[in-house]
Amino acid sequence: MFNEFGENKFRQIETDIIINADLNKVWLILTDFESYPHWNPFIRVISGKKKVGEKLRVFIQPPESKGMLFKPIIQIYRMEDEFRWIGKLGVRGIFDGEHYFKLKAVGNNQTKLVQGEIFSGILIPLMGRVFEKTIKGFELMNKALKNECEK
Repeated sequence: MFNEFGENKFRQIETDIIINADLNKVWLILTDFESYPHWNPFIRVISGKKKVGEKLRVFIQPPESKGMLFKPIIQIYRMEDEFRWIGKLGVRGIFDGEHYFKLKAVGNNQTKLVQGEIFSGILIPLMGRVFEKTIKGFELMNKALKNECEK
């Protein structure tokens, strides 16, 4: 899903998937950063303290991309509910991203994962391909997380 907000200053991407596992298990796997290289095709490496205000080190590799390293700051870290960070490309206001994962129990032993990002900055109108690759990366990660949780 793509959403644009006024004069292309903001763009939102959002994906979701139903995982046949309880919320606790999904949260534990989603926040087990050390295991990401083994199952995650999009966020290849992530490290740092899991605490609001802390800086993470994240390497993402969308499909057909060399990937990039960035250092976002955790905005929300609520157990079994939401994990959110804000990152930037260079100086704030050029190309910023607020990435989020939201979990919700939706049935007997089922969890809905919503993964999204709200982009802002002056480069938004020039980043069309980046958004396409990023949404594909989200979808690949969602499916891989589902597979990992349903083992």
